[in-house]
Amino acid sequence: MGIKGLQGFVARVCPDACRTVDLREMAEKHRIDRPDFPPVIVVDAMSCIRYWYTPESWACGGQWREYLAVLEDFVKAFMAAGITLVFYFDGVVEEKKRDEWIKRRLQNNKEIARIFQFIKTHRKQPGRGMFIVPSALPTFTRFALKSLGQKTVCTLQEADFEVAAYGLQHNCIGILGQDSDYIIYNTCPYFSIEKLRLDRLVTVMYSREDLCRALGLSLTHLPLFACLLGNDVVPESLLEGFWRKCLVTSPHKNNSYNRRTNILLAVANYISKVPCSYSSLKHLEEMLPLGSDKTLLYRGVESYLLPGQQSPWIPPNATNCQKISLQQQTAMCQDKEIFQLAKEQHIRSENYTIFNILSNGEIECSNSLEDECDTEIPGQALIYRPARQHIYSVLLESGKGGACPLVKEWFVYFGNPLQQPELIQPVQPSVPGGTPNLKTLWFAKGPDVEKQRYSTFLACFHLQDRMEELQALEAPVAAFCCLLAYLMMQVSSLSLEDLNAFVALILCLKGKSAAQLAGLQLAQVDSRGVHLAAVFVRGLTTLLMANSACGFPFRMDDLMPWEVFDGKLFQEKYQQSHRGCSLEELLERNESLYTPFQNLKSFICKACMAKKRTIQSRPRGNGFITGTQQREFNPRFQQTHRSSFIPPYHSQMRGFPWRNPQPQGREYGLGHPDRRRRFYLPPR
Repeated sequence: MGIKGLQGFVARVCPDACRTVDLREMAEKHRIDRPDFPPVIVVDAMSCIRYWYTPESWACGGQWREYLAVLEDFVKAFMAAGITLVFYFDGVVEEKKRDEWIKRRLQNNKEIARIFQFIKTHRKQPGRGMFIVPSALPTFTRFALKSLGQKTVCTLQEADFEVAAYGLQHNCIGILGQDSDYIIYNTCPYFSIEKLRLDRLVTVMYSREDLCRALGLSLTHLPLFACLLGNDVVPESLLEGFWRKCLVTSPHKNNSYNRRTNILLAVANYISKVPCSYSSLKHLEEMLPLGSDKTLLYRGVESYLLPGQQSPWIPPNATNCQKISLQQQTAMCQDKEIFQLAKEQHIRSENYTIFNILSNGEIECSNSLEDECDTEIPGQALIYRPARQHIYSVLLESGKGGACPLVKEWFVYFGNPLQQPELIQPVQPSVPGGTPNLKTLWFAKGPDVEKQRYSTFLACFHLQDRMEELQALEAPVAAFCCLLAYLMMQVSSLSLEDLNAFVALILCLKGKSAAQLAGLQLAQVDSRGVHLAAVFVRGLTTLLMANSACGFPFRMDDLMPWEVFDGKLFQEKYQQSHRGCSLEELLERNESLYTPFQNLKSFICKACMAKKRTIQSRPRGNGFITGTQQREFNPRFQQTHRSSFIPPYHSQMRGFPWRNPQPQGREYGLGHPDRRRRFYLPPR
């Protein structure tokens, strides 16, 4: 996560350490110097994502086809220069960084609350100054790059360490990212994604050597310099007293600089006079108020040592604690074959979260663009928890006798202070004939097993009785309907108008290009539509998890948002449906869509009625919700869910009675009595 203020400091105070470089020229020089090794840039994808997401609309759920086109252009620009890219993604949140992760998530909650307040006040998306990436963007970026034929790696430990190690070991021409830790690691050159001009392949390279010259340091000083400024291992809060001492004795204090800049100069001045030895490090540890953990500084310095490297601050026979500590013996899964396959698929970015569950029984999910004031819709973490409980059961084989281990969840939602993980009980899904074991789901072959994979997947979403109907649909549409049916069952406040909007979306999206979707203009933005979009997109990641656990009954490509979702298009359909537009307008006057619309809607309604959930009409018109009252936390979602179907979330909101109640089996129009076209739900 870098050293606070270091990159800006280098640019302002050490401009010679910021060199403009032409990546084409560097690649050509590499080819001449190393003709047997093609030029490779290793990309810290997580620090690049916010720079890659350039579509104008970001609040409505994501412009996924536009984003895919942006990534394709990015890859093509490097391919044209003969440069190979290798993309790295964080595969874990390490325990030492959990506190920082929590701090950032709670801060993001405040930012999201401000975004919703802006949307409700102005009925439009905020400017780029309030930008946050669309929900699940990092997850889907991994799969997008894979679909573009790129090598993507999901890490087993902190990504910056693996990126730096890969760059060093494979003689890469550089690392592309935006993380000041890459200035500290003694690895290949570090290039800025923020400064990259893609059309010319020109960017800024941060030179460690020039930085050291400006500060009077050597490269071996940099890890200690980083730790004494505060990083992911050594908290800044422990260093205030040390900084004050350094500032008093520093000859470089400059009133035109801010305090942080003066601290950086003072710390550099201090350590330039410290002999590079382990005893010096021990002396510093005794000086600092490190509390009970006197090894913090040692571990901090060691965290920057790449494989094969040594440091004068660390005894040469010391073991490097960066070595991957994921041991088969301590894993939740004791089957070596299953564990190994899950690990290989994880590294190759082929599965989603499965290895994290099988290795240490822990899983996390970051913020989503959800409105904490909307009391009608629970957090997506709670909506999809029953499905996850079934997935955990499939993975950990909870029905095979013996106590099934609990899974630790760090999921962000309103009402969760993230002080500790929630312990979640796996719950067996109702699979016809019983849940197959993982060996069968992952390794067996033949049509019977394919059927078992599909039915186990559906059982995770309480749709095991709908297999025949879903298999008759195109795979992306089947997955979409599976998710939509589950969502309508779980959240009782979702209305017929919401259903119409989602079904119109999947039908109208087909055949639309990225350019067409980019050209779609919205007169205004509805905050509830924004919230629903985020919930739906997070649901797609739950499909990925179930698909990975059940042995891939679907191709992962069929579960991607660019196949089934577009933020602006959904927002348009949502507003049209709630203001009571005609079926012709909702389906863009495409008569060929009327029958598929009726059929898909009929399928969802029947699936819901089978679980005693009747979808009712509740048009909202143009009355945008201001959402002034606070959400009341519903304790039902804290409890372990039963293995039977869970009743949907019931609204606690006052002042929004159901309108136009529709008895089961009656006419289902678009929610208004003056519809020009109607269709009927056939009796079950």
